[in-house]
Amino acid sequence: MKINTFFDERTYTLTYVVHDPETKDAVIIDPVLDYDPASSKIWTESSDVVTQFVKDNDLTLHYILETHAHADHLSGAQHIKNSFPDAQIVIGERITEVQKIFKSVFGLPAGFATNGSQFDLLFKEDQPLHAGSITIEAIPTPGHTPACMTYKIEDAIFTGDALFMPDLGTGRCDFPGGSADDLYNSIHNVIYALPEETRLFVGHDYPEGKGREVAYQTTVKDQKEHNVALPASRSKDDFVSWRTTRDNGLNAPKLLFQSVQVNIDAGNLPEPSENKVSYLRIPINVFKPEPQEDAELELKTPTEVA
Repeated sequence: MKINTFFDERTYTLTYVVHDPETKDAVIIDPVLDYDPASSKIWTESSDVVTQFVKDNDLTLHYILETHAHADHLSGAQHIKNSFPDAQIVIGERITEVQKIFKSVFGLPAGFATNGSQFDLLFKEDQPLHAGSITIEAIPTPGHTPACMTYKIEDAIFTGDALFMPDLGTGRCDFPGGSADDLYNSIHNVIYALPEETRLFVGHDYPEGKGREVAYQTTVKDQKEHNVALPASRSKDDFVSWRTTRDNGLNAPKLLFQSVQVNIDAGNLPEPSENKVSYLRIPINVFKPEPQEDAELELKTPTEVA
């Protein structure tokens, strides 16, 4: 198995292509659709780089896996599926809970389905997926959102926003349906129970101010010993108190509204109105705004992990 990593500097997102170099079977985890909130412009450069990698290496793409309904970037799943129509878009089965919550937040039409039917497949914990020679196991890790899934492929896990690199800590828990108590259980009782040598790949990295380059791979052992927010020795009460206080001081992600309403719809953009223009819904006074300037996008050559 090989893992190729693509880092989007605008949203600090890691996208992974996991593939078998012999059989050419492959899956993609957490692809990005580029979006500029100032101009409300969408483009496809980030997903195109991943798509081209799959094509250049003659890979058979079986699944596009979403670790959760992201609140910081729009999913590129639909754009990638356009190039690989046989690939299935997959997310954890509890996405239905997130859809119900945000259907109300956004005032979506009555016909918006909250049964997960926008996705090709809802992943259940006890039903591994087989992408040719690749076997994917689902490990529910709620807390950041109710529907967060960690995907396990051989000795590697992909944790989405549950855990970041040890010097950055864990994901936040203050979104609707989030729970610091659940996140503690997901990390401390589930992820930390895996073999310590298990390789752990994060969903985002924020290296600014850390004096290091972008990083994305660690181990369960390293997280247990060095995670600044949740080492294995920290009690649940202490973590929940700290995480709750910390989250209360955070601003909302700047793409929260744009991304969530697209991502609970499996990455589909809103249908065009009569004037052939699509519109996103932005509620007022629901969450805290975040004044933040855009970072300049720089797509790097994919990094390969053996």
